[in-house]
Amino acid sequence: MPTFVVETYGCQMNVHDSERISGLLLDAGYTQALADTQPDLVVFNTCAVRENADNKLYGNLSFLAPRKKSDPNFQIAVGGCMAQKDQDAIIKRAPYVDVVFGTHNIGSLPVLLERARVEEQSQVEIKESLEHFPSTLPVKRDSAFSAWVSVSVGCNNTCTFCIVPALRGIEKDRTMAEIMREVRALVDQGVIEITLLGQNVNAYGVDFGDRQAFAKLLRECGKVEGLERVRFMSPHPRDFTDDVIEAMAQTKNVMPHLHMPLQSGSNQILQAMRRSYRRERYLGILEKVRSAMPEAAITTDIIVGFPGESDEDFEQTIDLVKQARFSAAYTFQYSKRPGTPAATMPNQIPDDVMAQRYNQLHKIQQEISKSENERLIGKTVELLISGHEGRHDLDLNRMNGRSADFRLTHFDNSVAKARPGDLVKVEVVEAFANHIVAGQPISVVQTRGGDAHARWVADNGDKKILLGIPTLASLKSL
Repeated sequence: MPTFVVETYGCQMNVHDSERISGLLLDAGYTQALADTQPDLVVFNTCAVRENADNKLYGNLSFLAPRKKSDPNFQIAVGGCMAQKDQDAIIKRAPYVDVVFGTHNIGSLPVLLERARVEEQSQVEIKESLEHFPSTLPVKRDSAFSAWVSVSVGCNNTCTFCIVPALRGIEKDRTMAEIMREVRALVDQGVIEITLLGQNVNAYGVDFGDRQAFAKLLRECGKVEGLERVRFMSPHPRDFTDDVIEAMAQTKNVMPHLHMPLQSGSNQILQAMRRSYRRERYLGILEKVRSAMPEAAITTDIIVGFPGESDEDFEQTIDLVKQARFSAAYTFQYSKRPGTPAATMPNQIPDDVMAQRYNQLHKIQQEISKSENERLIGKTVELLISGHEGRHDLDLNRMNGRSADFRLTHFDNSVAKARPGDLVKVEVVEAFANHIVAGQPISVVQTRGGDAHARWVADNGDKKILLGIPTLASLKSL
Protein backbone atom coordinates (compact mmCIF):
# COMPACT_ATOMS: atom_id res chain seq x y z
CA MET A 1 0.00 0.00 0.00
CA PRO A 2 1.29 3.52 -0.76
CA THR A 3 2.61 5.50 2.20
CA PHE A 4 2.16 9.18 2.98
CA VAL A 5 3.42 12.06 5.08
CA VAL A 6 1.66 15.37 5.81
CA GLU A 7 3.63 18.58 6.33
CA THR A 8 1.58 21.25 8.11
CA TYR A 9 2.16 24.99 8.27
CA GLY A 10 0.12 27.53 10.20
CA CYS A 11 -2.64 27.58 12.79
CA GLN A 12 -4.44 24.94 14.86
CA MET A 13 -7.21 24.85 12.26
CA ASN A 14 -4.62 23.67 9.75
CA VAL A 15 -3.37 21.05 12.20
CA HIS A 16 -6.91 19.73 12.55
CA ASP A 17 -7.37 19.81 8.76
CA SER A 18 -4.20 17.71 8.46
CA GLU A 19 -5.78 15.14 10.76
CA ARG A 20 -8.68 15.01 8.30
CA ILE A 21 -6.30 14.67 5.36
CA SER A 22 -4.63 11.74 7.10
CA GLY A 23 -8.01 10.16 7.86
CA LEU A 24 -9.05 10.45 4.22
CA LEU A 25 -5.83 8.90 2.97
CA LEU A 26 -6.05 6.00 5.42
CA ASP A 27 -9.63 5.37 4.27
CA ALA A 28 -8.41 5.42 0.67
CA GLY A 29 -5.89 2.63 1.31
CA TYR A 30 -2.73 4.59 2.11
CA THR A 31 -0.65 3.90 5.21
CA GLN A 32 1.39 6.27 7.34
CA ALA A 33 5.07 6.35 6.48
CA LEU A 34 7.42 4.53 8.82
CA ALA A 35 10.36 6.32 10.37
CA ASP A 36 13.42 6.60 8.13
CA THR A 37 11.57 5.61 4.95
CA GLN A 38 10.67 7.50 1.80
CA PRO A 39 6.91 8.03 1.47
CA ASP A 40 5.05 7.55 -1.79
CA LEU A 41 3.08 10.77 -1.20
CA VAL A 42 3.87 14.08 0.48
CA VAL A 43 0.98 16.45 1.20
CA PHE A 44 1.71 20.07 2.11
CA ASN A 45 -1.09 21.75 4.08
CA THR A 46 -0.15 25.39 3.71
CA CYS A 47 -0.64 28.76 5.39
CA ALA A 48 -0.97 32.18 3.75
CA VAL A 49 -0.65 34.45 6.80
CA ARG A 50 3.08 35.23 6.46
CA GLU A 51 5.51 35.31 3.57
CA ASN A 52 7.95 32.88 5.18
CA ALA A 53 5.32 30.12 4.82
CA ASP A 54 5.38 30.67 1.04
CA ASN A 55 9.18 30.52 1.01
CA LYS A 56 9.18 27.37 3.11
CA LEU A 57 6.76 25.61 0.77
CA TYR A 58 8.68 26.40 -2.42
CA GLY A 59 11.96 25.48 -0.73
CA ASN A 60 10.57 22.06 0.20
CA LEU A 61 9.06 21.58 -3.27
CA SER A 62 12.47 22.26 -4.82
CA PHE A 63 13.99 19.77 -2.40
CA LEU A 64 11.56 17.09 -3.62
CA ALA A 65 11.99 17.84 -7.35
CA PRO A 66 14.90 15.39 -7.90
CA ARG A 67 12.92 12.59 -6.22
CA LYS A 68 9.94 13.32 -8.47
CA LYS A 69 12.15 13.30 -11.56
CA SER A 70 13.69 9.94 -10.70
CA ASP A 71 10.42 8.34 -9.51
CA PRO A 72 7.32 9.35 -11.51
CA ASN A 73 5.10 7.30 -9.17
CA PHE A 74 6.04 9.58 -6.27
CA GLN A 75 3.25 12.13 -5.76
CA ILE A 76 3.13 15.64 -4.28
CA ALA A 77 -0.04 17.50 -3.25
CA VAL A 78 -0.43 21.08 -2.02
CA GLY A 79 -3.52 22.20 -0.11
CA GLY A 80 -4.58 24.76 2.47
CA CYS A 81 -4.78 28.54 2.44
CA MET A 82 -1.84 29.19 0.13
CA ALA A 83 -3.27 26.74 -2.40
CA GLN A 84 -6.62 28.55 -2.17
CA LYS A 85 -4.84 31.87 -2.74
CA ASP A 86 -2.30 30.99 -5.47
CA GLN A 87 -4.13 28.16 -7.30
CA ASP A 88 -2.60 27.77 -10.79
CA ALA A 89 0.49 29.77 -9.78
CA ILE A 90 1.79 26.78 -7.81
CA ILE A 91 1.77 24.55 -10.90
CA LYS A 92 3.45 27.27 -12.97
CA ARG A 93 6.25 27.55 -10.43
CA ALA A 94 6.48 23.81 -9.62
CA PRO A 95 4.97 21.92 -12.60
CA TYR A 96 5.87 18.56 -11.05
CA VAL A 97 3.23 18.99 -8.31
CA ASP A 98 0.47 16.43 -8.89
CA VAL A 99 -2.47 17.99 -7.03
CA VAL A 100 -3.46 21.45 -5.81
CA PHE A 101 -6.61 21.57 -3.65
CA GLY A 102 -8.19 24.31 -1.59
CA THR A 103 -9.57 24.86 1.90
CA HIS A 104 -13.13 24.01 0.83
CA ASN A 105 -12.52 20.67 -0.86
CA ILE A 106 -10.20 18.62 1.35
CA GLY A 107 -12.47 15.63 0.76
CA SER A 108 -11.55 15.58 -2.96
CA LEU A 109 -7.87 14.76 -2.34
CA PRO A 110 -7.93 10.94 -2.83
CA VAL A 111 -9.88 11.25 -6.09
CA LEU A 112 -7.60 14.00 -7.39
CA LEU A 113 -4.50 11.92 -6.60
CA GLU A 114 -5.90 8.94 -8.50
CA ARG A 115 -6.90 11.16 -11.43
CA ALA A 116 -3.40 12.68 -11.55
CA ARG A 117 -1.88 9.19 -11.57
CA VAL A 118 -4.14 7.85 -14.34
CA GLU A 119 -4.07 10.96 -16.54
CA GLU A 120 -0.39 11.70 -15.80
CA GLN A 121 -1.33 15.36 -15.50
CA SER A 122 -1.48 17.87 -12.65
CA GLN A 123 -4.91 18.36 -11.11
CA VAL A 124 -6.03 21.74 -9.73
CA GLU A 125 -9.39 21.91 -7.96
CA ILE A 126 -10.26 24.98 -5.91
CA LYS A 127 -13.83 25.53 -4.72
CA GLU A 128 -14.83 29.04 -3.73
CA SER A 129 -17.24 28.08 -0.95
CA LEU A 130 -17.77 25.28 1.53
CA GLU A 131 -20.29 22.64 0.46
CA HIS A 132 -20.02 20.23 3.42
CA PHE A 133 -18.76 20.98 6.92
CA PRO A 134 -15.35 19.24 7.20
CA SER A 135 -16.33 17.53 10.47
CA THR A 136 -18.08 14.91 8.31
CA LEU A 137 -14.68 13.70 7.04
CA PRO A 138 -12.73 10.86 8.69
CA VAL A 139 -9.99 11.93 11.12
CA LYS A 140 -6.67 10.39 12.12
CA ARG A 141 -6.09 12.25 15.37
CA ASP A 142 -2.67 13.45 16.44
CA SER A 143 -3.32 12.18 19.99
CA ALA A 144 -5.19 9.29 21.58
CA PHE A 145 -6.42 11.40 24.50
CA SER A 146 -6.61 14.99 23.25
CA ALA A 147 -8.67 16.24 20.30
CA TRP A 148 -9.66 19.34 18.34
CA VAL A 149 -13.35 20.04 17.76
CA SER A 150 -14.27 22.69 15.20
CA VAL A 151 -17.30 24.79 16.18
CA SER A 152 -17.17 26.94 13.05
CA VAL A 153 -15.20 27.65 9.90
CA GLY A 154 -14.54 30.98 8.23
CA CYS A 155 -14.44 34.51 9.62
CA ASN A 156 -16.57 37.62 9.26
CA ASN A 157 -13.87 40.06 10.38
CA THR A 158 -12.09 42.43 8.00
CA CYS A 159 -8.68 42.89 9.64
CA THR A 160 -6.57 44.80 7.12
CA PHE A 161 -3.49 42.58 7.55
CA CYS A 162 -5.27 39.23 7.19
CA ILE A 163 -6.18 37.31 4.04
CA VAL A 164 -7.75 34.34 5.84
CA PRO A 165 -11.42 35.45 5.50
CA ALA A 166 -10.96 35.63 1.73
CA LEU A 167 -9.60 32.06 1.75
CA ARG A 168 -11.74 30.39 4.41
CA GLY A 169 -14.96 32.24 3.60
CA ILE A 170 -17.61 33.76 5.87
CA GLU A 171 -18.32 32.17 9.22
CA LYS A 172 -20.41 29.02 9.20
CA ASP A 173 -21.43 27.55 12.56
CA ARG A 174 -22.24 23.97 13.42
CA THR A 175 -25.29 23.31 15.57
CA MET A 176 -24.64 22.78 19.25
CA ALA A 177 -26.26 19.34 19.03
CA GLU A 178 -23.80 18.29 16.31
CA ILE A 179 -20.81 19.60 18.25
CA MET A 180 -21.87 17.84 21.44
CA ARG A 181 -22.41 14.57 19.58
CA GLU A 182 -18.80 14.76 18.41
CA VAL A 183 -17.57 15.66 21.89
CA ARG A 184 -19.38 12.71 23.49
CA ALA A 185 -18.19 10.33 20.77
CA LEU A 186 -14.59 11.44 21.37
CA VAL A 187 -14.93 10.92 25.12
CA ASP A 188 -16.33 7.44 24.48
CA GLN A 189 -13.10 6.72 22.56
CA GLY A 190 -10.91 7.76 25.50
CA VAL A 191 -10.40 11.47 24.81
CA ILE A 192 -10.22 13.47 28.05
CA GLU A 193 -9.22 16.88 26.66
CA ILE A 194 -10.84 18.81 23.82
CA THR A 195 -10.01 22.17 22.31
CA LEU A 196 -12.87 24.04 20.65
CA LEU A 197 -11.65 25.66 17.43
CA GLY A 198 -12.81 28.57 15.31
CA GLN A 199 -11.16 31.37 13.37
CA ASN A 200 -13.10 33.61 15.79
CA VAL A 201 -14.33 31.01 18.23
CA ASN A 202 -16.34 33.20 20.58
CA ALA A 203 -18.37 34.63 17.69
CA TYR A 204 -19.99 31.18 17.58
CA GLY A 205 -23.75 31.61 17.26
CA VAL A 206 -23.69 34.49 14.76
CA ASP A 207 -24.98 32.10 12.11
CA PHE A 208 -28.17 31.42 14.06
CA GLY A 209 -28.49 34.67 16.00
CA ASP A 210 -27.54 33.65 19.56
CA ARG A 211 -24.86 35.88 21.08
CA GLN A 212 -24.69 33.69 24.19
CA ALA A 213 -24.20 30.46 22.24
CA PHE A 214 -20.50 30.09 23.03
CA ALA A 215 -21.01 30.44 26.78
CA LYS A 216 -23.82 27.87 26.55
CA LEU A 217 -21.52 25.53 24.63
CA LEU A 218 -18.85 25.75 27.35
CA ARG A 219 -21.44 24.90 30.00
CA GLU A 220 -22.69 21.94 27.95
CA CYS A 221 -19.14 20.60 27.73
CA GLY A 222 -19.01 20.84 31.51
CA LYS A 223 -21.80 18.27 31.76
CA VAL A 224 -19.93 15.53 29.85
CA GLU A 225 -18.76 12.84 32.26
CA GLY A 226 -15.18 11.78 31.64
CA LEU A 227 -14.19 15.02 29.90
CA GLU A 228 -11.42 16.35 32.14
CA ARG A 229 -10.29 19.44 30.25
CA VAL A 230 -11.87 21.93 27.84
CA ARG A 231 -9.93 24.66 26.04
CA PHE A 232 -10.72 27.02 23.18
CA MET A 233 -8.95 29.23 20.65
CA SER A 234 -8.84 31.83 19.41
CA PRO A 235 -11.35 34.39 20.69
CA HIS A 236 -11.67 37.96 19.46
CA PRO A 237 -11.78 40.77 22.08
CA ARG A 238 -14.74 42.35 20.28
CA ASP A 239 -16.92 39.31 20.99
CA PHE A 240 -15.59 38.49 24.45
CA THR A 241 -18.61 38.94 26.72
CA ASP A 242 -19.17 38.65 30.46
CA ASP A 243 -21.24 35.48 30.06
CA VAL A 244 -18.19 33.71 28.59
CA ILE A 245 -16.07 34.76 31.58
CA GLU A 246 -18.78 33.48 33.94
CA ALA A 247 -19.00 30.18 32.05
CA MET A 248 -15.22 29.74 32.23
CA ALA A 249 -15.15 30.45 35.96
CA GLN A 250 -18.17 28.31 36.82
CA THR A 251 -17.50 25.27 34.61
CA LYS A 252 -15.09 22.94 36.37
CA ASN A 253 -13.48 21.35 33.33
CA VAL A 254 -12.94 24.62 31.40
CA MET A 255 -9.28 25.41 31.96
CA PRO A 256 -8.09 28.74 33.44
CA HIS A 257 -6.22 29.77 30.32
CA LEU A 258 -7.16 32.46 27.82
CA HIS A 259 -5.34 32.97 24.54
CA MET A 260 -6.66 36.27 23.18
CA PRO A 261 -4.80 38.05 20.35
CA LEU A 262 -3.91 41.68 21.07
CA GLN A 263 -1.99 42.50 17.84
CA SER A 264 -1.09 46.05 19.00
CA GLY A 265 -1.25 48.18 22.13
CA SER A 266 -1.76 51.37 20.12
CA ASN A 267 -5.31 52.57 19.51
CA GLN A 268 -4.19 54.24 16.29
CA ILE A 269 -2.73 50.98 14.95
CA LEU A 270 -5.71 48.93 16.15
CA GLN A 271 -7.95 51.27 14.19
CA ALA A 272 -5.75 50.92 11.10
CA MET A 273 -5.91 47.14 11.55
CA ARG A 274 -9.73 47.32 11.83
CA ARG A 275 -9.58 45.39 15.06
CA SER A 276 -12.81 47.02 16.37
CA TYR A 277 -11.62 47.35 20.01
CA ARG A 278 -9.16 49.60 21.80
CA ARG A 279 -6.51 48.99 24.42
CA GLU A 280 -8.85 50.06 27.23
CA ARG A 281 -11.38 47.42 26.19
CA TYR A 282 -8.68 44.75 26.01
CA LEU A 283 -7.24 45.55 29.45
CA GLY A 284 -10.78 45.64 30.84
CA ILE A 285 -11.38 42.06 29.68
CA LEU A 286 -8.15 40.92 31.34
CA GLU A 287 -9.20 42.59 34.59
CA LYS A 288 -12.56 40.81 34.55
CA VAL A 289 -10.99 37.44 33.72
CA ARG A 290 -8.45 37.72 36.54
CA SER A 291 -11.13 38.87 38.95
CA ALA A 292 -13.22 35.78 38.18
CA MET A 293 -10.22 33.41 37.88
CA PRO A 294 -7.19 34.74 39.80
CA GLU A 295 -5.13 31.72 38.73
CA ALA A 296 -5.79 32.19 35.00
CA ALA A 297 -2.89 32.50 32.58
CA ILE A 298 -3.26 34.85 29.62
CA THR A 299 -1.39 34.45 26.34
CA THR A 300 -1.60 36.54 23.20
CA ASP A 301 -0.43 37.33 19.65
CA ILE A 302 1.29 40.61 18.76
CA ILE A 303 2.36 42.08 15.41
CA VAL A 304 5.19 44.61 15.28
CA GLY A 305 5.94 46.86 12.33
CA PHE A 306 2.42 47.30 10.99
CA PRO A 307 2.35 50.08 8.36
CA GLY A 308 2.40 53.50 9.98
CA GLU A 309 3.54 52.19 13.40
CA SER A 310 5.49 55.04 14.99
CA ASP A 311 7.95 54.81 17.86
CA GLU A 312 5.16 56.08 20.12
CA ASP A 313 2.76 53.40 18.84
CA PHE A 314 5.34 50.72 19.55
CA GLU A 315 5.97 52.10 23.04
CA GLN A 316 2.24 51.83 23.73
CA THR A 317 2.45 48.13 22.86
CA ILE A 318 5.39 47.74 25.25
CA ASP A 319 3.42 49.58 27.94
CA LEU A 320 0.39 47.32 27.52
CA VAL A 321 2.56 44.18 27.60
CA LYS A 322 4.07 45.34 30.91
CA GLN A 323 0.60 46.01 32.31
CA ALA A 324 -0.95 42.77 31.06
CA ARG A 325 1.91 40.50 32.17
CA PHE A 326 1.13 37.77 29.68
CA SER A 327 2.46 34.33 30.58
CA ALA A 328 3.49 34.08 26.91
CA ALA A 329 3.17 36.18 23.78
CA TYR A 330 3.63 34.98 20.22
CA THR A 331 5.22 37.95 18.50
CA PHE A 332 5.52 38.39 14.75
CA GLN A 333 7.02 40.90 12.37
CA TYR A 334 4.37 42.27 10.03
CA SER A 335 4.29 40.36 6.75
CA LYS A 336 2.86 42.10 3.68
CA ARG A 337 0.20 39.90 2.09
CA PRO A 338 -0.88 40.71 -1.48
CA GLY A 339 -4.62 41.24 -1.63
CA THR A 340 -4.94 42.79 1.83
CA PRO A 341 -5.59 46.52 2.44
CA ALA A 342 -2.49 46.79 4.62
CA ALA A 343 -0.24 45.73 1.74
CA THR A 344 -0.90 49.01 -0.07
CA MET A 345 -0.90 51.31 2.96
CA PRO A 346 1.66 54.14 3.06
CA ASN A 347 4.51 54.27 5.57
CA GLN A 348 5.57 50.63 5.37
CA ILE A 349 8.09 49.98 8.14
CA PRO A 350 11.70 49.16 7.05
CA ASP A 351 12.82 45.61 7.81
CA ASP A 352 15.66 46.71 10.12
CA VAL A 353 13.30 48.83 12.24
CA MET A 354 10.82 45.97 12.37
CA ALA A 355 13.52 43.53 13.47
CA GLN A 356 14.78 45.91 16.18
CA ARG A 357 11.28 46.34 17.58
CA TYR A 358 10.64 42.60 17.45
CA ASN A 359 13.85 41.86 19.37
CA GLN A 360 13.06 44.50 21.98
CA LEU A 361 9.52 43.23 22.54
CA HIS A 362 10.64 39.61 22.61
CA LYS A 363 13.29 40.32 25.25
CA ILE A 364 10.81 42.17 27.49
CA GLN A 365 8.18 39.44 27.16
CA GLN A 366 10.72 36.70 27.90
CA GLU A 367 11.61 38.46 31.14
CA ILE A 368 7.92 38.75 32.05
CA SER A 369 7.26 35.09 31.17
CA LYS A 370 10.16 33.92 33.33
CA SER A 371 8.98 36.10 36.22
CA GLU A 372 5.40 34.80 35.92
CA ASN A 373 6.63 31.21 35.84
CA GLU A 374 8.85 31.78 38.89
CA ARG A 375 5.72 32.59 40.90
CA LEU A 376 4.85 28.88 40.67
CA ILE A 377 8.05 27.60 42.29
CA GLY A 378 7.10 25.59 45.38
CA LYS A 379 3.49 25.25 44.26
CA THR A 380 1.68 22.09 43.18
CA VAL A 381 0.24 21.95 39.68
CA GLU A 382 -1.75 19.26 37.88
CA LEU A 383 -0.48 18.13 34.49
CA LEU A 384 -2.00 16.20 31.65
CA ILE A 385 0.99 14.20 30.44
CA SER A 386 1.67 14.65 26.75
CA GLY A 387 4.82 12.52 26.47
CA HIS A 388 8.44 13.17 25.53
CA GLU A 389 7.85 15.73 22.75
CA GLY A 390 10.65 18.22 22.38
CA ARG A 391 13.00 16.47 24.82
CA HIS A 392 16.26 14.70 24.10
CA ASP A 393 16.91 13.14 27.52
CA LEU A 394 14.66 10.09 27.42
CA ASP A 395 17.29 8.10 29.35
CA LEU A 396 16.67 10.42 32.30
CA ASN A 397 12.97 9.48 32.29
CA ARG A 398 11.91 13.08 31.89
CA MET A 399 8.43 13.63 30.53
CA ASN A 400 6.30 16.68 29.91
CA GLY A 401 2.75 17.83 30.21
CA ARG A 402 0.55 20.89 30.29
CA SER A 403 -0.70 22.46 33.49
CA ALA A 404 -4.31 23.56 33.74
CA ASP A 405 -3.21 27.06 32.72
CA PHE A 406 -1.31 25.63 29.73
CA ARG A 407 2.26 25.98 30.99
CA LEU A 408 4.63 23.43 29.49
CA THR A 409 6.12 21.46 32.38
CA HIS A 410 8.96 18.93 32.38
CA PHE A 411 9.06 16.49 35.29
CA ASP A 412 10.95 13.47 36.59
CA ASN A 413 9.02 10.28 35.83
CA SER A 414 11.76 7.77 36.72
CA VAL A 415 9.82 6.31 39.65
CA ALA A 416 6.12 6.96 38.99
CA LYS A 417 6.17 5.68 35.38
CA ALA A 418 2.99 7.61 34.62
CA ARG A 419 1.74 7.35 31.03
CA PRO A 420 0.86 9.96 28.42
CA GLY A 421 -2.82 10.73 28.95
CA ASP A 422 -2.61 10.42 32.75
CA LEU A 423 -3.05 13.30 35.19
CA VAL A 424 -0.27 13.92 37.72
CA LYS A 425 0.29 16.45 40.49
CA VAL A 426 3.83 17.76 40.76
CA GLU A 427 5.69 20.44 42.69
CA VAL A 428 7.41 23.11 40.61
CA VAL A 429 11.13 23.40 41.43
CA GLU A 430 12.54 25.60 38.64
CA ALA A 431 11.25 28.12 36.11
CA PHE A 432 12.35 29.41 32.72
CA ALA A 433 10.73 31.74 30.20
CA ASN A 434 9.21 28.99 28.07
CA HIS A 435 8.66 26.15 30.54
CA ILE A 436 8.76 25.08 34.16
CA VAL A 437 10.43 22.05 35.78
CA ALA A 438 8.99 19.79 38.49
CA GLY A 439 10.11 16.80 40.54
CA GLN A 440 8.58 13.37 40.93
CA PRO A 441 4.77 13.20 40.81
CA ILE A 442 3.08 13.60 44.17
CA SER A 443 0.06 11.70 42.87
CA VAL A 444 -0.92 9.95 39.65
CA VAL A 445 -4.45 9.49 38.31
CA GLN A 446 -4.49 6.82 35.62
CA THR A 447 -7.17 8.10 33.27
CA ARG A 448 -9.09 6.72 30.34
CA GLY A 449 -6.84 8.96 28.26
CA GLY A 450 -3.84 6.96 29.44
CA ASP A 451 -5.69 3.76 28.62
CA ALA A 452 -6.42 5.08 25.11
CA HIS A 453 -2.75 5.94 24.63
CA ALA A 454 -1.68 2.52 25.89
CA ARG A 455 -4.00 0.85 23.37
CA TRP A 456 -2.51 2.98 20.60
CA VAL A 457 1.02 1.96 21.58
CA ALA A 458 -0.01 -1.70 21.80
CA ASP A 459 -1.43 -1.53 18.28
CA ASN A 460 1.31 0.55 16.66
CA GLY A 461 4.39 0.72 18.87
CA ASP A 462 6.28 -2.19 17.33
CA LYS A 463 5.67 -0.91 13.81
CA LYS A 464 7.73 2.25 14.35
CA ILE A 465 4.93 4.41 13.01
CA LEU A 466 5.58 8.00 13.94
CA LEU A 467 3.20 9.10 16.71
CA GLY A 468 0.55 11.32 15.22
CA ILE A 469 0.84 12.75 11.71
CA PRO A 470 4.31 12.10 10.24
CA THR A 471 6.18 15.22 9.18
CA LEU A 472 8.67 15.86 6.43
CA ALA A 473 11.35 16.87 8.93
CA SER A 474 11.06 13.53 10.72
CA LEU A 475 11.72 11.49 7.56
CA LYS A 476 15.50 11.75 7.51
CA SER A 477 16.02 9.78 4.33
CA LEU A 478 13.84 12.01 2.12
